[in-house]
Amino acid sequence: MSVSVDFSVLEGAEKILSSEEMLRMGLEASTPGGDTEFNLIVAHKWFNLAAMQGSREARVYRSELTVEMSPEEIAEAQKQAREFLAARRPAYMG
Repeated sequence: MSVSVDFSVLEGAEKILSSEEMLRMGLEASTPGGDTEFNLIVAHKWFNLAAMQGSREARVYRSELTVEMSPEEIAEAQKQAREFLAARRPAYMG
């Protein structure tokens, strides 16, 4: 018996990010002067997503950011995290 797999269906598929990659993206967004734009809302979003994937380090960073952010900024970061998950729900349901 032989199995044929058509990998062309994966072309254009979005990569599933690991908690480590999300943590790294949060760190980049929360650090001024890097290659990415300094943005605490984006950083909180990535830390929140990484924490949801089990990253304890991301939970600590997320908690530290909340001291520097307004309630409106935190709400926006949470909204962006929900939107990220909603757009990719099947991939992150594992």
